[in-house]
Amino acid sequence: EVKDLLLLDVTPLTLSIETLGGVATPMIPRNTTIPTKKTETFSTAADSQTSVEVHVLQGERPMAAQNRTLGKFHLTGIPPAPRGVPQVEVTFDIDANGILNVTAKDNATGKDQKITITSSSGLSKEEVERMTKDADAHAAEDKAQRETIDAKNQLDSMVYQIEKMLKEQGDKISGSERGDVENALSDAKKALESNEKAQMERARETLTQASHKLAEQMYKSAQAQTPPPGGGAGPSGNAGGPATDGNGEAGNKQDEGVIDAEYVDVDKK
Repeated sequence: EVKDLLLLDVTPLTLSIETLGGVATPMIPRNTTIPTKKTETFSTAADSQTSVEVHVLQGERPMAAQNRTLGKFHLTGIPPAPRGVPQVEVTFDIDANGILNVTAKDNATGKDQKITITSSSGLSKEEVERMTKDADAHAAEDKAQRETIDAKNQLDSMVYQIEKMLKEQGDKISGSERGDVENALSDAKKALESNEKAQMERARETLTQASHKLAEQMYKSAQAQTPPPGGGAGPSGNAGGPATDGNGEAGNKQDEGVIDAEYVDVDKK
């Protein structure tokens, strides 16, 4: 007995958006059954960034420039804030007819922009196979390039956070500890300019160790200001607060659920 089969359409290639460093960040993997919908939250890559560009891509390569562009649009009117604070919700929604709707929404203001792409599956079978084979052929070099960019993004983010901590909590840091961190920051910036993966990873490790010592000193400084037991809960709580914020721990809570990627500042392009 022959049973009826239901033929399901799938996405022929991965759908992505471009994020910091020219990376193609996947939203919907290839061979995903449609209709389908995926939402991720991204943030800004620069202080006071008020707009982002949403660059929609199709393909299997890890870098945006190596994939097929399906469309671009801008979301503007984002309130100026430190980098990493704004939250932009991006949704990819493919209906049963293969039509792709991409929406970007600023969670603070509710402003949104969208684009509808009707040709997301407008490739022949041969073109899809060619793009897939091309990704396989360049897999090793693509992996190396992506790892270098990831190392750069991670180090750049660490430099930003530690410079911010020094600015906000400088009065709680001794001269020697501050000097060690500033030297590590200087080396990190040189490593970023070199664009060498190994150098950036070494700089990140050195900066991490220096920042840990810095955080320890800040906590000790906060504890020294705490009154002895029985002295009241209020002042004790106040002493611990700034140290936590300065170490970035409290600030990280707002990033829970936020994907580790950032938009390029289109205002500076």
